[in-house]
Amino acid sequence: MPMNFKHRDIISIKDFSKEEIEYILEYAKHMVPYAKAEKHTTLLNQQILATLFFEPSTRTRLSFESAMHRLGGSVIGFADPSGTSLKKGESLADTIRMADSYSDAIVIRHPQEGAARLAAEFSEVPILNGGDGAGQHPTQCLLDLFTILTEKKKIKGNNVVLLGDLKYGRTVHSLAYALSLFKANLTFVSPETLKMPKEVINECKEFGVEPVSTSNLEKAIKEADVLYATRIQKERFPDAEEYNRVVGSYKVDNALLQQAKQDLIVMHPLPRIVEIHSEVDSTAHAVYFKQAFNGLPVRMALLSLILGGKKI
Repeated sequence: MPMNFKHRDIISIKDFSKEEIEYILEYAKHMVPYAKAEKHTTLLNQQILATLFFEPSTRTRLSFESAMHRLGGSVIGFADPSGTSLKKGESLADTIRMADSYSDAIVIRHPQEGAARLAAEFSEVPILNGGDGAGQHPTQCLLDLFTILTEKKKIKGNNVVLLGDLKYGRTVHSLAYALSLFKANLTFVSPETLKMPKEVINECKEFGVEPVSTSNLEKAIKEADVLYATRIQKERFPDAEEYNRVVGSYKVDNALLQQAKQDLIVMHPLPRIVEIHSEVDSTAHAVYFKQAFNGLPVRMALLSLILGGKKI
C-alpha cells in the first residue's frame, strides 16, 4: 500500500517503521536502472537540494548530489564550512534558515550529535541527516540494509558480525537497531575500549535480539553470513594515545577469510584504512564497492518520495 513520505525529515532510522523501511528498500530496487543511467527521469526538475557538509565526506555527499542530478534536479551547498559565513561566527540555526530559503531540501553532515534534529527545528524544507557526530546516519543504514537484502536475498536470520569501532561509529549504531528490527543475529567484535554502547545493546534486546559481544574475530567469523567492518575513527577520540593503542586491532585478509563461509559477504561503509587488506578486493566476499554504489538508488528513492511525493 502506498505510503506518504512527502516533505518528511530523515533524521534517524528509529523514525521509521519496519514496513516503511521495506517500502523504501523495494522502491530502491526500482531505482537501480535510473542510478545506472539506463533509464531517465525529470521527476525533480526545477527542485534544488542543498548539501551542507560541516565534516569531510566522499560517498555520502557525492551520491546525494548524483542522486539529485539523476532525478532531474540541481544542487547547491558546501563541502568546507571554512569558506562560508560560519567562519564569521554565523550560528547553525541561521545557516539552516538561509539554506531553507534557497532550496527544497537540505542534507546536513555535522560533527555534533543531534545537529540534524536541531536543524529540522529551523527549516521549513525537509532535512536529511548525512551523519551527526557519533549519533545517527540513517541513509547509510538504509543502503546497508539494501546491500544485505540484494546480496543475501533476506535480512532476517542472517548472522551479522559488526567489527571495529563500535563506540564512536554512527553507522553501526543505526545498523544494529535496524538489523534487530528485522530479527538478524548480531555479534559485536571490538577492542575492550570500543565496545557497543549499552543503550544500543538494550535497544536490540527490546526487539528480542540478544547480541553477543566479543574481541575474538577468528571465532566470530566462522558462522558469519555478513561481516561489517568499520575503521577506528581517529577524529572521534579525545586522546591520541587511546587511538594509537587500538588502531590496527583487526585486519580482514585472505588468511582470515579461509575460516569463513564461502558465501560470506564483507561490507564496509568506507573509507577503509588498515582494517581490510586490498587483497580481499578481488574475492567474491568483497561487496563494499557495490555497497557504496547502492547509496545512489537508495538516496534517489528517498529524494523522489520526499520531494516528488510519489514513485516514478
